[in-house]
Amino acid sequence: MSAWTGGSFGERGQCVLAPNANMMTLDGTNTWVLREPGGNRSIVVDPGPSILSHLDAVEEASGPVAAVLLTHHHHDHSEAAREFAERMGCGVRALDPAYRLGSEGLHDGDVVSVDGLEVHVLGTPGHTADSLCFYLPGDGVVLTGDTVLGRGTTVVAHPDGQLGAYLDSLDRLHRLAAERELAAIWPGHGPVIDNALAALDYYISHRHDRLAQVEAALATLTPEQRSSDDLPRTVVEIVYSDVDPVLWGAAELSVRAQLAYLAR
Repeated sequence: MSAWTGGSFGERGQCVLAPNANMMTLDGTNTWVLREPGGNRSIVVDPGPSILSHLDAVEEASGPVAAVLLTHHHHDHSEAAREFAERMGCGVRALDPAYRLGSEGLHDGDVVSVDGLEVHVLGTPGHTADSLCFYLPGDGVVLTGDTVLGRGTTVVAHPDGQLGAYLDSLDRLHRLAAERELAAIWPGHGPVIDNALAALDYYISHRHDRLAQVEAALATLTPEQRSSDDLPRTVVEIVYSDVDPVLWGAAELSVRAQLAYLAR
């Protein structure tokens, strides 16, 4: 498998990979520069970390920028948003007002139009409460932030993230992929996914499989263990026994979301 380094995709997308690789960000944060063919101004999605060399590379790729959009508030996506927008003389649009620069937010159903480019906003809570995806009808693709990753699966960041909302969001993306015959997913981390429907099928089945594993793990525990404050970690040690313990902290967030979902 070749290393993911970003690049140009479709007629409207260029991914500038941030140099912030770690176990949670995979190869780093994907900053997406979107521009209509022949258009002068760009939209920049998730400027990423405040690393000068990265922001210089994004500016070189983008040229004039009409707006910065955020898929969600997590630091590795949003840290440089205000800094980059001020540099480029534009606003930051986000669902969470705390991350905006200027008066315009982003909401489900919005369409952001710049020089013929159309970006349709989809509310897809679950990974976080403020998670958004962006559908580009011109290229038949969806930008998913951390809702769907280019490699592996994402964390439902409980308590801000909620499993029920996440499952609903995956179903919504699946319907979009089927109805619009999406060509690809452009994720917030990892490589572009060329088969959107298959990836979403996997994500949905994986979540239901994990939920069944958590239920099975609970059935093996004593009443004392099930009522313990250590229950999430106990379940992680059973369900994620084949996963590197370095990742158990992230897994515990998802387990807490699963336990909350099962307790409804």
